[in-house]
Amino acid sequence: MELNTDFAKRVLVHSDEEPWRASPMPGVDRRMLDRIGGEVARATTIVRYAPESNFSAHTHTGGEEFIVLDGVFQDEHGDFPAGTYVRNPPTTRHAPGSDKGCTIFVKLWQFDMDDRNQFRKDMAEELGPDENGLRIATLHRDDRETVTYMEAQAGASIEVSDTGGIEVLMIDGSMTEAGDMLRKGSWLRLPEGQSLSAVAGPEGAKVWMKTGHLPYAKPPQV
Repeated sequence: MELNTDFAKRVLVHSDEEPWRASPMPGVDRRMLDRIGGEVARATTIVRYAPESNFSAHTHTGGEEFIVLDGVFQDEHGDFPAGTYVRNPPTTRHAPGSDKGCTIFVKLWQFDMDDRNQFRKDMAEELGPDENGLRIATLHRDDRETVTYMEAQAGASIEVSDTGGIEVLMIDGSMTEAGDMLRKGSWLRLPEGQSLSAVAGPEGAKVWMKTGHLPYAKPPQV
């Protein structure tokens, strides 16, 4: 499957307008945002776990990172409530599920294959002081990418010019970018060389962002 695979183009998807598609496991459904490959894929996806659903144990050969958007995600390493950011690098293994149901935003096969830095973070606990209506947390940084979480007050300007592409998930609130209104669940990908210039909406904005990573986009190596 190929979906939004031209990384030289701006892409905006309002995920709440996308259909839920069944995964191979009963009770686990997906809204696909970008994808290169079949069930083994370089993929960016919103995944919904019904109560008492789970995946069988598996190894993430290409690594995974995810944000818990609502509910509580669980595996043998613990419970991960809404607002948790998790990186499971290549070679890590788990059996994920959710007793009461949850929704996550997950990226697969987008790691440096030598990365072994596994961690979880409460994104809000990482936020720095307010500067011009913005509080920012740097969740992860390496030679390939920078991952941040941001909370913006109403009307605050959000300006990002990092090289290597920009990817945004609206976790809550809204913002306007290039004449488009992004709302909760909207996903935006800007190509390498294009800057982000946005203004937070009247309720403010909570934003997850990754920059610098698009030059490394490629199909999974299996």
